[in-house]
Amino acid sequence: MNIRPFLLTTVLACTAFAGLAQANDTTTTKAVPYTYGMPLNVAKVVSMSEQPTKACKVIDADMKYIDTNGKPEEITYRKMSDACDFQN
Repeated sequence: MNIRPFLLTTVLACTAFAGLAQANDTTTTKAVPYTYGMPLNVAKVVSMSEQPTKACKVIDADMKYIDTNGKPEEITYRKMSDACDFQN
């Protein structure tokens, strides 16, 4: 019996599972509060979200981005809600 195809399949399966583990590990970034003058080094913005509200007030917002080194980062910051855009 030839054992090489079995060993090759096992090695490829282990490599695939290791790649999946590394891909899932990048989503565990912790949001850092933004302070004025903080360097961000943003290469690409992934998403921006905020709390939904109908009142014009200051709220917390989140931004997820990829920095210039390719590492995913997340910050939180304070901003006026989008409801302020529709009030006179």
